[in-house]
Amino acid sequence: MKKLLAEISRLVSTAPPIILTLLVLSIVGMNLLANKSINTGVDWLALDCGIIFSWLTFLCMDVLTHCYGPRAATAVSLVALALNLMMAGFFFVASRIPGVWGESFVDEGGQLINAALDNTFGGTWFVILGSSIAFAASATLNNFMNYGIGRALGHDRGFSTFALRSYVSTFIGQFCDNIVFALLVSRTFFGWTLVQCFTCALTGAVMELLFEVFFSPLGYRIAKRLRGEQLAETEAYAV
Repeated sequence: MKKLLAEISRLVSTAPPIILTLLVLSIVGMNLLANKSINTGVDWLALDCGIIFSWLTFLCMDVLTHCYGPRAATAVSLVALALNLMMAGFFFVASRIPGVWGESFVDEGGQLINAALDNTFGGTWFVILGSSIAFAASATLNNFMNYGIGRALGHDRGFSTFALRSYVSTFIGQFCDNIVFALLVSRTFFGWTLVQCFTCALTGAVMELLFEVFFSPLGYRIAKRLRGEQLAETEAYAV
């Protein structure tokens, strides 16, 4: 265990602080905003506001995989997940502290609103557990698939290679995240049918892929800059 922790620490130390920060913030924001559903006006299209952050989570992992490999990207992802669980613990403690939320200062229903906000931030154990398992599985799948596609393509052709690796791994990784969560939580605790689980996972993956497509040029520029810094450091040590 000590050797494993040392290896994880070494891999995490290779990640740029800004990428690690964005990854942690996106995971925390994704899980918190997942409490609010989106009224799409279509019965079969089930989405939540977590989609605002989920694309950033996978884009950060794609950049890390492109620059540092799947092991480092997965190690950083699991550390980010652990920090998210720590934040969930802080939110839970805050929800149990006696007090009143600012939004509950209304003429009617103040106590109900206050309790609802406490429950939103406090979370539910099976939702937190389900989302953690789903993310751990999807992050590992995304990172190693992204790397595997890159190896299969061989020569790096710039943005086209980065985009293909990201689009395929993100879609499959997001679908994995959505379907695992739907089967563990939505079907078990909320009575969803298998059809609902599948359509929700698929439509969510499609929407999150669209975000990835839109922001992938930014991710590529970041990855290219990081690769340039790595090359410069290598040349400096060689001298």
